[in-house]
Amino acid sequence: MRESSPIREVKSEAEGAEVRVRARGADSETPWSDWVHVETGLTNKWEDVSPITTLCKQPTDGPKRPIYFRKDFDVPSNLRSARLYITALGLYEAEINGRRVGDHVLAPGWQSYNHRHVYDTYDVTEMLVAGEKSVLGAVIGEGWFSGRLGWGGGNRNIYGDTLGLLAVLILTAEDGTTIEIPTDASWKSLTEGPIISGEIYNGEHFDDRIAAEIEGWATRSFNASGWSGTRSLDKLKGRLASPDQPPIRVTEEIKPQRIFKSPSGKTLVDFGQNLVGWLRIRATGPSGHRIQLRHAEVLEDGELARRPLRQAWQEEQVWLSGREITYEPKFTYHGFRFTQVDDWPAETPLDADHLIAVVVHTDMEQTGWFESSNELINKFHSNVRWSMKGDAHMFGPTANYLYDTAGFWRGWHRDVWSEMSSNGKMIPYAYTPTTPSGFGDQMPTAIWGDTQNWIDKGVARNSDGLWDRTKFQFGDWLDPESPFDNPAQPMTSPYLVADAYLVQMTGLLADIVEALGEAGDVTAYALALEFDLFSNVKDLTNGTDTLRQLIADNDYLVGTGFAGTAPLGGALTKANATEYFYRMLLQEKNPSWLYQVVMGGTTTWERWDSLLPDGSLNPGEMLSFNHYAFGSVADWIH
Repeated sequence: MRESSPIREVKSEAEGAEVRVRARGADSETPWSDWVHVETGLTNKWEDVSPITTLCKQPTDGPKRPIYFRKDFDVPSNLRSARLYITALGLYEAEINGRRVGDHVLAPGWQSYNHRHVYDTYDVTEMLVAGEKSVLGAVIGEGWFSGRLGWGGGNRNIYGDTLGLLAVLILTAEDGTTIEIPTDASWKSLTEGPIISGEIYNGEHFDDRIAAEIEGWATRSFNASGWSGTRSLDKLKGRLASPDQPPIRVTEEIKPQRIFKSPSGKTLVDFGQNLVGWLRIRATGPSGHRIQLRHAEVLEDGELARRPLRQAWQEEQVWLSGREITYEPKFTYHGFRFTQVDDWPAETPLDADHLIAVVVHTDMEQTGWFESSNELINKFHSNVRWSMKGDAHMFGPTANYLYDTAGFWRGWHRDVWSEMSSNGKMIPYAYTPTTPSGFGDQMPTAIWGDTQNWIDKGVARNSDGLWDRTKFQFGDWLDPESPFDNPAQPMTSPYLVADAYLVQMTGLLADIVEALGEAGDVTAYALALEFDLFSNVKDLTNGTDTLRQLIADNDYLVGTGFAGTAPLGGALTKANATEYFYRMLLQEKNPSWLYQVVMGGTTTWERWDSLLPDGSLNPGEMLSFNHYAFGSVADWIH
């Protein structure tokens, strides 16, 4: 059990306390932790605060230019503390007196905007000078709120078509009195700022000539008389809540490993690692000179491979102003290892001092590690760690071993739970669907057990079986025998896969209810073994023998896709055939886990052979080079 000290009831909002904890078992207890400061969030104070937007018209059929907001205010001479509570209809970055507030990026993250809206809290006391005037500023980009989102190119304005800022700055004097500075119509706004566009998929366009004109826009000395006014918007649809998840932060910087020319003469930069983030550049050049930065995960015939990106541009365009500029985007991120640099100015060397990759992700504390005597396995595990995203039911068990994921899952589950469809069925992702999907059981499997589920988004039973066979099923998606141009045609019947996972899910949900105190191929046999689908000893023995024989007949190469790979290790363990799995794990030919390593991969791939043995790209689609599903075996390795 956990014990805290001192124990006192905290009753009011925005009230602070110093706490420490220790764990007590049956026979011993841990030492006390260090003291930490905690505060309660806001409840009633939000009732009179509304989001604001600019008076200028915003487009609804294209990307929205980020909006700059600012507010002048007086700081009391007896200031004791200052707290900024802030969120956005979009993404925000805040400044006070020209200094950036906090170190969060892409804040407040992806929200279930119609149901639950997270706000962030910052102690900004040290950014203010008692008795002097100050300025609070924020720039808002479209992010996931109104930017293009979803499969097949996605849709715009899924959550709304108007960018907005919601904030309240609370100043507390030494005598306990407070001054509240909320977002209201007294704020000023600018829509013609230096960020011309900032889109998640397409990237950011930035004009430093405009940045020079509004330099110091969030300082007292700046003249904002030409800025537009603001208007209040309706109250947020979603309930305001403090965050459960750690914020997204810059966690690492990677220097270029190689700068070289492509066969066509293009300048390419190899960072040696497929990563998620963006570039930071430092450059000087003539006013009006444009730099273009294009990003991709791999090369094709020595050139930047743009085909796997589909409708995502993944590029920055930066116009110089004649002065030295240090620039990195605010409202986009990319998956890339390689960057094509076009029109780099002759006045600036292209080297590690002027161009660096910035890695960003949810800043969870690492709590688990893995190392073996096999360097290829170690590299494979590193690739898995660099690939954990999406497919939550698959990466969940591995992530839980490697990181403190408690807060992450708490927030993720609340968002997905909020987005349950009106008929009570679980949708596969936390935004309004634009296409069918089959990830409907991520909620329980992501944190309960080490398995996954691929069921249709809520197809009812019919008289012909558990599933309506006129509806789409993912099945054993991207198994190595499926046609390259039709990944939805696996060797294993998609309805067998769906049946197996439905049975497993039913049992899993029964386990959850109990815990709460309330009442023809490798994939097929792996699912049956791992999910205990054999009804008697004879069938179990036959299934075990068949699975072993299928693997041996396939020369110990992997014969499973998304659905069959995760349970494979557990199935062979139950079959007392772990030596079969070790032989599979150590294979280096395609399809295998180490094939991607020996082919130079630094993350796990969506296809076993996204890169063919001759180094060329697979001619099919589904060519992500940072896709976790086949890395789910890491949970068994742990």
